[in-house]
Amino acid sequence: MHMKAEKNTGPKVVPIRFILEDPEPLTGKTEKTLDLKAAVGQSVLEVALENGINIEHACGGVCACSTCHVYLEQGEELVNEPEDDELDRVEEAPATQIDSRLSCQTRIQAEGELVVKVPAWNRNAVKEVPH
Repeated sequence: MHMKAEKNTGPKVVPIRFILEDPEPLTGKTEKTLDLKAAVGQSVLEVALENGINIEHACGGVCACSTCHVYLEQGEELVNEPEDDELDRVEEAPATQIDSRLSCQTRIQAEGELVVKVPAWNRNAVKEVPH
């Protein structure tokens, strides 16, 4: 008797490129471009934080501020549509553009390539220093 093992494919993997206008405050490194992998269902903020990109998120990622504002330069069709709460918060962010999004609210929904630019003014000014 042969048993057919079920194939566990896990979540769909999506390439995501982060372009960091000022990388050192965010990562402690000088690389301005990071090519990473994300999973369908993750938010852009989750992917960034899991990979050492310390995007500011003063409200903890619950859409109560605009500090995690980024530019979605490619892949708009691969993420969720912004809801009214997000659009209201984006209006409060500095230097908004047509492709402005809150990284905490931008969830990956389909396969394809995403390109996210993190503006130079976005930096986590209140970092916890490890003891």
